Amino acid sequence: MQHPIPAVFMRGGTSKAILFHASDLPADRADWDALFCAALGTPDPYGRQLDGMGGGVSSLSKICVLAPSSRPDADIDYTFAQVQIREARVDYAGNCGNMSAAVGPFAVDEGLVGVAGDTATVRIFNTNTARIIRATFPVADGRARYDGTLAIPGVAGTGAPIRLDFLEPGGATTGRLLPTGRAVDRLDVPGLGPVEASLVDAANATVFVRARDLGLTGTELPERLESDPALLALLDEIRMQGSVRMGIAPDAEAARAIRMVPFVGFVSPAADAVTLTGEGVTASEIDLAARVISNGQPHRALPLTVSLCTAVAARIPGTVVAEALSTDAGEGPLRLGMPSGVLTVGAEVAAEAGGWAARAGSFYRTARRLFDGRVWVPRG
Repeated sequence: MQHPIPAVFMRGGTSKAILFHASDLPADRADWDALFCAALGTPDPYGRQLDGMGGGVSSLSKICVLAPSSRPDADIDYTFAQVQIREARVDYAGNCGNMSAAVGPFAVDEGLVGVAGDTATVRIFNTNTARIIRATFPVADGRARYDGTLAIPGVAGTGAPIRLDFLEPGGATTGRLLPTGRAVDRLDVPGLGPVEASLVDAANATVFVRARDLGLTGTELPERLESDPALLALLDEIRMQGSVRMGIAPDAEAARAIRMVPFVGFVSPAADAVTLTGEGVTASEIDLAARVISNGQPHRALPLTVSLCTAVAARIPGTVVAEALSTDAGEGPLRLGMPSGVLTVGAEVAAEAGGWAARAGSFYRTARRLFDGRVWVPRG
């Protein structure tokens, strides 16, 4: 037997997810994991999630849970769940920045937040990271507008601009912007030897290494990375060592089980490159290039939280990201070259007596409500 649960299916940035009202879910959160896996079609040894709403890649295997907030500084509580594809496992260790773009419009359309005028600002408390995000977007007749002229890399067509401001994003995973207190750490990686890495935690913890230290140019597309299982295993080893060094996991075995954070990526100086659509991006159009592995898969764009972390790391002298930054890059928003094109990210970083602090990060995304109704799951 199956039973239905009210749900909305939305795109947020370059991701898609099922969005639930917390009030429609079991009161015991221990029951959430099995429900989320069933809704998305996990576990699937074929990796396609055909028996659910998932799409077979990490950016399409997501759940968002929304509820009115009791906090004085927030309107909505937002819990993000990353559902694995081949394994029956759900990870709540971090946030999805792209799906954060859908939360404000959802809250307005569902009547969780009242609006007046032609612009709404929704204050979102992300329970995964205990951080506030402000979403500002156009509305009409009390509902979110989705039509507009903003195009974002990785999504066909255009939509209404949604400005996301991540407030005080430093230490979202570990409590510290630089968890080890250093801009660069040395990891001893089997099969590679000593490699320098910057372990930075802003919006989501990320391990950054140089592309050249992996024998790469930094302009590789996801298909090239997917065709090299030895390289992916090497990057996962770097990720696990970084996890232990950052204090996210006590040992490598525990780090293997925590798939969502830290992310692992490699950076390189600006260079001419080709995007997933076959279009060219010149070195003069970007300030640095980045590629990221998300839940074991090469990301088709860049996770939004990792984009913020990259921009923050680029403003901290001594990191491998700052080293890759173009000398022409100004003090304003940074242009990150990635597989789908160019993503512009604003990051405010300041030196304090105790070290570096990330004040805020901002982006523009689009979102769209795709479907609402009921999702059917097996009765537990």
